[in-house]
Amino acid sequence: MTLAVLSDQRQRINRWGADGAFTTFVCLLMAFLYLPIAILIIFSFNDSRTLAWPLTGFTWDWYQKLFSNDALIEAVGNSFYVATFSTMLTLLVGIPAAMALDKFNFPGKTLFRRLLLLPIALPGIVTGISMLNMFRIFGFNLSLETVILGHATALLAVVVTQIFARLQRLPKSLGEASSDLGANAFQTFWFVILPNIRTAIIASGLLSFVLSFDEIPVTFFLTGRDNTLPMFIYSTMRRGVTPEINAVGTLIVCASVVLIITSVVIMRDRNARQ
Repeated sequence: MTLAVLSDQRQRINRWGADGAFTTFVCLLMAFLYLPIAILIIFSFNDSRTLAWPLTGFTWDWYQKLFSNDALIEAVGNSFYVATFSTMLTLLVGIPAAMALDKFNFPGKTLFRRLLLLPIALPGIVTGISMLNMFRIFGFNLSLETVILGHATALLAVVVTQIFARLQRLPKSLGEASSDLGANAFQTFWFVILPNIRTAIIASGLLSFVLSFDEIPVTFFLTGRDNTLPMFIYSTMRRGVTPEINAVGTLIVCASVVLIITSVVIMRDRNARQ
């Protein structure tokens, strides 16, 4: 009986030790990931321009100066413009491409799938130089629109792979049953296929938007006179990280949290209806 009690106690100690080690590892990992973001947010409210401890006081001045900085506001607007339209273009091309890969068999299908992954697998500098040469050959002037085309090309694989993976898990009998009931191809897509791949579309769209918003290498080669926010921050880094940059970073973090919560709510509503 005593040996059994000792064995049980030893197992509990080992389990507590393993749980403690795992908890410590998770805490360190979370600190590594989110401590820099927390520091950025804290310093956006510090009333000193010097990014050093200790903090000297609380202020909203940097947010006021942020909204009075016309160049920075214009860069933020350009980033939203580029990210929004590149995401729309990526979805417009990526959804039909993923459905074609799922529904049809054609020569070179496997090669086509591999080639779709190439732009996102290549370094951004290679994609940027390649598209710059193409635009120069065809006589396009560099602008935010060329940046949109470059981002859409680089991020097409994100949409295609995620939606194709979801379509692969979707029972083929759903489309067949819809056709048997008299629905045409558009009705089958709108009322049967689209509701089942909506979460994949939202997830890939959000990911494409975020990746486009903070993309630098492709933007560097394809932009004209108009700056996006990452390019604006990159050009001002020679003067160091200013509190205004911390303020705009804080606002972007808040916007990202809102997008994440929105996507979670949408997915939860869909699961509840199912």
